Amino acid sequence: MIPASHAHVLFDFTQPDTRPWPPIDDTVMGGVSHSEMRSENGRAVFAGVVSLDFGGGFASVRSNPGALDLSAFTGIEALMRGDGRRYKLVLKSDAGFDWVNWQAPFQTRCDERQMVRIPFQDLVPVYRGSRVSNAPPFDAHRIATFGFLISDKQAGPFRLEIERIVAYR
Repeated sequence: MIPASHAHVLFDFTQPDTRPWPPIDDTVMGGVSHSEMRSENGRAVFAGVVSLDFGGGFASVRSNPGALDLSAFTGIEALMRGDGRRYKLVLKSDAGFDWVNWQAPFQTRCDERQMVRIPFQDLVPVYRGSRVSNAPPFDAHRIATFGFLISDKQAGPFRLEIERIVAYR
């Protein structure tokens, strides 16, 4: 864990007034996966079922739009408990639905509390599931939304519990 002087709390899901993030699943393109993010025992729980039927295979949630300047920080750190599956952190500089987003994968350990650290330099630009080779560099001056995505080509249930997300230096 990083010292408080080097961190800025972005989301603290242990607080009772934290709003869940809305889902954006493969149903937007004909799939049948489904997910939700709900508050449960002082954690945000991103859970659901990924289906590979009808060309699907992903589920995601995204924070409500805002405007954050995190240019003074190096990356994002999240305290969570996973299910052993691979997820991605997703950051967007524009709150619009159909826009380039910045992703970094992370592996969870089954039913084990862990701190996941993602430096901004590890984020890659992605549009509709494909890497964008000519995108401008990631700009931490303008972050509109945060999100989590599961698209590991495995059908079945998933569960990711998030306690806190911070920006670190």
